[in-house]
Amino acid sequence: MSADAATENRRSRNDIRTITTTAELAEFCELAKAQPYVTLDTEFLRERTYYSRLCLIQAALPPASGPKSVGGPAVLIDPLAGDLSLEPLYDLFRHKATVKVFHAARQDLEIFFHDAGVLPDPLFDTQIAAMVCGFGEQAGYETLVKKIARQPLDKSSRFTDWSHRPLSDAQAAYALADVTHLRAIYEFLSEQLEKTGRAPWLKEEVGVLLNPETYVTRPEDAWERVRTRTGSPRFLAIVRELARFRETYAQERDIPRTRVFKDDALIELASTKPLNEGDLGKSRLLLRDARRGDIAQGILAAVKDGLETKELPKPSSDEPGRPGNAALAELLRVLLKAKSDETGVAPKLIASASELDAIASGHRDLPSLTGWRAEVFGHDALRLAAGEIALSARDGAVRVVVAPH
Repeated sequence: MSADAATENRRSRNDIRTITTTAELAEFCELAKAQPYVTLDTEFLRERTYYSRLCLIQAALPPASGPKSVGGPAVLIDPLAGDLSLEPLYDLFRHKATVKVFHAARQDLEIFFHDAGVLPDPLFDTQIAAMVCGFGEQAGYETLVKKIARQPLDKSSRFTDWSHRPLSDAQAAYALADVTHLRAIYEFLSEQLEKTGRAPWLKEEVGVLLNPETYVTRPEDAWERVRTRTGSPRFLAIVRELARFRETYAQERDIPRTRVFKDDALIELASTKPLNEGDLGKSRLLLRDARRGDIAQGILAAVKDGLETKELPKPSSDEPGRPGNAALAELLRVLLKAKSDETGVAPKLIASASELDAIASGHRDLPSLTGWRAEVFGHDALRLAAGEIALSARDGAVRVVVAPH
């Protein structure tokens, strides 16, 4: 690096502004309210807690917005600073005239929802927009920066400790890049959505992110995330009670659920059905701390409840299906791929593999059969399932044709 380049690099690092007081944050947020949009991102830690620990917020206004006296258009906001309330930011989140732009917003929004019960509205998620606009299923930020902003992106600070202060120059530069390049990405994708008439599609998807239920984890439903190979209702009842206990214990103490016991240990416990601490001591997978004390007593109580309950869960495999479901599901997969190629929308965004199996089994209350997905795929999926249309290979592409009678 030349001496002039090194000097410019030092100057750019020194120009990075970090907001550490409520007054500074309020000043910046008032500037943001006068803008059509603001780009945002967060850095957080979750390795040692159940709920994410917010460590840093990045924000950028459209280029050339805001006088230099308030630090320019992009800032770092330090939530770990002692004299900082995030209420001005939450007030900006409620401000309807300014679009809040995130990339892959779900985890960021979960933090704000659990902290203050606030979600940014209106919201634009560039990852979802990119999937709608034909950038494929893996619409990562780095990919979009290269393809749209045409800039390199240094990701070397991705896995650093964001709770440590002071932040390094590399961390600060990395963090700001997550919102400065996002401006060009947002402007490009929003223009594409308007041109293609797909803005309502994005709005429909963002509606899920703005639904508070998206961020509520209920202990009684935790068992549904545990993958099992056994469909026995009694076995699943024990799994349900163990997962309920683990989720409640982890939430109350703000520790990762894996610190209580992992899924493989949960499955083992549901299989062996321990009745006392002596039985727990024979476990191959249970952590040592979980074989005694509060966790051990919670495990034993959960197993007992699972063995005695009369409210047995129904495994999904018990739901009625139709003959030939597997073959129909494969046809639906071909149709989905054809529709994805035709529209440029990522298949994963249109319908999941489990939804295709469900359609083939006769289920109709599914996201892929409603809204914009129904227009793109769902209507033809139902016609295919009913035998009204068929698939034909022509000119190197799969096409929908009227089924012969």
